[in-house]
Amino acid sequence: SSTTPGRSQVPHSFSKAFSLLLLNLEEYYFEQHTANYIFNKDGRERRKIRGSLKICSKSVIFEPDEISHPIIKIPLRDCIKIEAPEDSDTNDFYAGYVIFLKITAILQSRLARTPFDKNRFQNVSETLHMECKAEMVTPLVTNPGLVCITDANLYFQPLNGYPKPVVQVMLHSVRRIYKRRHGLLPLGLEVFCTENNLCSDIYLKFYNTQDRDNAYFFMATYLENHVTEHTAESYMLQWQRGHISNYQYLLHLNNLADRSCNDLSQYPVFPWIIADYSSSELDLTKPETFRDLSKPVGALNKERLERLLIRYREMPEPKFMYGSHYSSPGYVLFYLVRVAPEYMLCLQNGKFDHPDRMFNSIAETWKNCLDGATDFKELIPEFYENDSSFLLNSLKLDLGKTQGGKIVDNVELPPWASDAEDFLQKSQDALESQYVSEHLHEWIDLVFGYKQKGNEAIAAQNVFHPLTYEGGVDLNSIMDPNERVALLTQILEFGQTPKQLFTIPHPRRIIPKFKSFPRASSHDFSMPESPGEESFEDLTEESITLAWNHMTRLKIDGQHKIHRGWARNVLMCSCKSIIKLNIVIFFYFYSIAFARRQDTLMGHDDAVSKICWHNDRLYSASWDSTVKVWQCIPADLLGTKKRFELLAELEHDVSVNTINLNAAYTLLASGTKEGSISIWDVTTASILHQLPCHSGTVSDAAFSPDSRHLLSTGEDGYFKVTDVQTGMIISSMRSEEPQRCFKWDGNTVLSGSQSGELLVWDIVGGKIIERIAGHTGAVTCMWMNERCSSIITGGEDRQIMFWKQQY
Repeated sequence: SSTTPGRSQVPHSFSKAFSLLLLNLEEYYFEQHTANYIFNKDGRERRKIRGSLKICSKSVIFEPDEISHPIIKIPLRDCIKIEAPEDSDTNDFYAGYVIFLKITAILQSRLARTPFDKNRFQNVSETLHMECKAEMVTPLVTNPGLVCITDANLYFQPLNGYPKPVVQVMLHSVRRIYKRRHGLLPLGLEVFCTENNLCSDIYLKFYNTQDRDNAYFFMATYLENHVTEHTAESYMLQWQRGHISNYQYLLHLNNLADRSCNDLSQYPVFPWIIADYSSSELDLTKPETFRDLSKPVGALNKERLERLLIRYREMPEPKFMYGSHYSSPGYVLFYLVRVAPEYMLCLQNGKFDHPDRMFNSIAETWKNCLDGATDFKELIPEFYENDSSFLLNSLKLDLGKTQGGKIVDNVELPPWASDAEDFLQKSQDALESQYVSEHLHEWIDLVFGYKQKGNEAIAAQNVFHPLTYEGGVDLNSIMDPNERVALLTQILEFGQTPKQLFTIPHPRRIIPKFKSFPRASSHDFSMPESPGEESFEDLTEESITLAWNHMTRLKIDGQHKIHRGWARNVLMCSCKSIIKLNIVIFFYFYSIAFARRQDTLMGHDDAVSKICWHNDRLYSASWDSTVKVWQCIPADLLGTKKRFELLAELEHDVSVNTINLNAAYTLLASGTKEGSISIWDVTTASILHQLPCHSGTVSDAAFSPDSRHLLSTGEDGYFKVTDVQTGMIISSMRSEEPQRCFKWDGNTVLSGSQSGELLVWDIVGGKIIERIAGHTGAVTCMWMNERCSSIITGGEDRQIMFWKQQY
């Protein structure tokens, strides 16, 4: 028997399996038994309804076999008496009560006594690597059982046999693995067998971090097709360069920030994009169509923000700006009630919310988020996908009537959407629009970045309650179990802020400009037999792209051996000279026409390490800790010799090993022997960024053609991509051996390795595309013409090699 308010009868109009999910947060489902529900009809006749009794940690649920009867859920907190009737032939209910008395002890004891059934292995030759206790996490339910990892499969054996005796995931099918923070503790592991799917194949919660980390290690070690987990920075690079969409980037950031479809307190969060829900046509070319992505939802209404600020200033510590989160289980189920009513019934104790508070209209929901005193919710990914079922009452649920007498049915759409599919398509178009691409980084700063705890728009140090942030509370330090459970429940129900992924401003996306840019003239290095004037060519973006697409087809076109030492730098300059640099403190200028040394310049106090040339200006780096900029003043008709005038000196703390200029010749990057990179504005001779990038000498550095990114490589064997605007390292890729020099187009890299090979890399995908045999010693320098079709390399084998693309 129970008190009346605690007993919920749920219309049994959907799948019987849903009864399992009618549980509270963090409720365990132990077992089920065949049972009869006995009641008095009309106060006289006793009736029996056959079904199953499900024993759970906070409630018992009776599910009738016939769907015409309701599911009955009885929370244990409302029970006043539990006993087995004398005429009953089963003690299921009483047995369940015993379980409730010592839930944790009984759970662990049963897990310890229940071995994994090795007969479930798919192959008798499988090698066992790990076995431990864990729980399978699904929305609102954690299912205890045993994890077993072999060299071929991941198995989970639920203690209660639900949803099946053993859940199997083949390791060769796994594509992504994420370590998760579950209940604010580092205990989760989520496994995906797809690249871009929102939902995972299995989410496991372990009882200690060591077991979780061991499981991650064994899976990553024995996977055949495992793709290494990408970092937020590597996804940022792909997004910036247009390799993934805005939707895909947000999905990846959510995954990296511990957001999961299996955890309603950390469900993936997406932004409101559109602000116009009244027009008959949606104009994506007008900025006023869009929401201001630089502000959180709570700061979009100026008047409401002022009221919140007044309350914030008067609030005692710990202060926080908003009393509700932008993502919580309640908000997620608010949007999904039509496709997952069982979850809403769980949170509402077997009842739907009041009809006037349901998700009835897109426009009304947006208006309430702007004006409501406590409503600051963002959206969920479903608003930007192709499945419109969450907007339609396809299950024909009785969701009630509003106070105005309107039946709650399908979600009311804005005038510019002809139907639910059209609404989703236009929402997707808005998310991928130019305006959003130009401003999405501002919203990322708020949710995943450096503005998580406050920003200038709201002048608050804590946007939300401190408990919602990672590290806001240490549950392990709370010894009182009641206090700990109460605090965890509060956090899970309120919602959690995503794990912070960025600590400095997020770079903007690169918006492509579909036009060709003027380029300086250049030599094709297949020089004529007799000297002549340089040829000018119409260099288009298409021809350069074509050349990089064929970079794997490089073939040796000629080679020459030099007599003394190995070439460190070779380049063409506009004064019809070749400058060849060995480890000396002089510059040697060689005449192409007469094949002899033409001039010598005493430039530095120590070895010259790298030189660049542009428009009669020479840029030189040296181990004397300086970079110098020289102006070449040509010889005149009176016989005055060519001379060099020092224009600027860029000082460093340590020896400079390499330099490079951007395409506009306004920026210079310098790399030192201690691993730091400096980015300079050469027009003002001022430093913009000084960044610790590598753990050893920086071997080479170069700007992307659009000057947005800087790629560097060093003795530590890493390629690193730096965002020039912010100075953020947004990608880091390890190579098998150090790469001494390279050229790149922003996506593809041609590098010279320590072993003498030329390697072609997909820098965004982080993999080698082609290996090309070349030198017998380390490749030390590389030159490429403007068309990117001719390459010269120098090596420690004292060879200069000429390369051409073979079509």
